[in-house]
Amino acid sequence: MPGMPAASAAPARPRRSRVRAGLGAATALVGLAFAAFLALAVATLLALVIVRVGGDWIDGIAVLGGERPRLHPRQLAMRELAVDVVRQVVLALLVVGAVRWRDGAAWRRTLALVPPVPPPWGPGAPGLSARRFAVILLAWPLIHITWVTGSAELFRMPIGRHTALSPGLTPAAAALWFAYVLVLAPVAEELLMRGALFARAREAFAARGAILATAVVFAGAHVTPAGFARPLSLIPLALILGWVRWRSGRLWPGILLHAWSNLAMIAYVLGPALG
Repeated sequence: MPGMPAASAAPARPRRSRVRAGLGAATALVGLAFAAFLALAVATLLALVIVRVGGDWIDGIAVLGGERPRLHPRQLAMRELAVDVVRQVVLALLVVGAVRWRDGAAWRRTLALVPPVPPPWGPGAPGLSARRFAVILLAWPLIHITWVTGSAELFRMPIGRHTALSPGLTPAAAALWFAYVLVLAPVAEELLMRGALFARAREAFAARGAILATAVVFAGAHVTPAGFARPLSLIPLALILGWVRWRSGRLWPGILLHAWSNLAMIAYVLGPALG
């Protein structure tokens, strides 16, 4: 029968389309993960070099050659903090520089630093009103702390309370640490994740896919030698940050929510020690 081959071959096309779509999504996700890894790796390497050279110069240690003296615990604590701070600054500069080089005058729009044109929400979606965002801010600390502590208990890594900052930090260094956690990290990480990478993800995914893809990359970027407890604890935060980025079309609400989330955990862990 001449019509039989055509009839039997027809169902194969949707299967091939699904396979191609799956491979395309996987390739896009791998590309996002590689871009994030590369940006974080370069920022970390540059931060280590800057702090090593700058710290040695401040402490009067020969940068090249000679025997290195043993550093005091306070010096080590200060250098560790300096690496964290410098890494976030370098990361933000790398992201902005890379997007400006790629997109030219449209770099602010790519990073969602200006209002989107057209609005990012589809038909029937109200965007992100100030009232709704305020509700999210009010409810989020309880949601975040409950999830983080619960996931930590699941991995038998309970969150400590009644703790204090390292005694090796001076008051000025402690203030710098708070600035790092509440300002520098939220700004740099959101520029990368919900700025550059979210825009890139929207080229390959619908809104939900972009939110999920950037959430996976964000969580993966926080994998530590201790395991997957921390990445798992950040999944809800990553998802709500992506949703806020999509609905608002701007980066600053996510930066604010990210900082607010960090502040909630600081208050939970350090609050009793400060009282």
